[in-house]
Amino acid sequence: MIKSMTGFASLTHEDELVNLTVTARSVNHRYLDVQLRVPPALAELDHDLRALVQQHVARGRVELALAVQLRTESSVEVALNERLVEALADAAAGARRRGWTDTGLTAGDLLRFPQAVTVRELPAGEEFRQAVRSRVTAAVGRALDELDGMRRREGEFLRTDLSQRAAAVRELVGRVVKESDAGGAALREQLQARIDELGSAAPADPAAIALEIVKWVSRSDIHEEVARLHGHLEHLDGLLGGADPCGRKLDFLVQEMNREINTIGSKAEGRDTGTLVVTVKAELERIREQVQNVE
Repeated sequence: MIKSMTGFASLTHEDELVNLTVTARSVNHRYLDVQLRVPPALAELDHDLRALVQQHVARGRVELALAVQLRTESSVEVALNERLVEALADAAAGARRRGWTDTGLTAGDLLRFPQAVTVRELPAGEEFRQAVRSRVTAAVGRALDELDGMRRREGEFLRTDLSQRAAAVRELVGRVVKESDAGGAALREQLQARIDELGSAAPADPAAIALEIVKWVSRSDIHEEVARLHGHLEHLDGLLGGADPCGRKLDFLVQEMNREINTIGSKAEGRDTGTLVVTVKAELERIREQVQNVE
């Protein structure tokens, strides 16, 4: 089953430890490009989260955003820079003696100096951190499952559309072959009539004339290109029915089919072959546009 490269998923998880929200969004990209936005406290999960994304997505740009709020109160530590405080107190006392100020150094004054008082959050215990990591990983996994489901559903629509367009290309190519065969027969008749006309004025070697007719007509033979084009269409059907990511292979196949139809257009005879070839190119262009959405 093919997948689309576009999708979106969002979920929220709440329990006694954490309140977290996960948002996953994917768009088209030539390769796999993972963009993570996680709180600094969970930066250690970067590698694990990237590996989790790679288990669900093979190609596309994936943006994964994570917001986490802990429900437990964390412990804090207040550190006082005693040497700096003593220097500030001496400076304040000197200013008071000179009459520059009426009061000395207060606790409020200390808080205005970031270097004087440092407040930092104490690291949580390993058991608590492991519990949070487990909840985050599980929530991200569920969000990626939802994203994968959406990509699969859109991929089914893509598969149906591509199959229908491939069938249209087959039908159009069949009409090109019929027109070309009819045009080739008409060309042979015209050449023979012209040779008969010229032969009446000057004798010519019949074997040489027949060889030249065969060479001329062979230049308009498109059956080899048509066989390769049908082979590409069968390969496309096989990829659409397979389980592996196939977007890049499909893109290559469409390029090859375009080469074949260009050659067919330059060689095919017939009154309506030009119009039919243009129609085939239009269908291939629509297939190419859809393939850009396939993982």
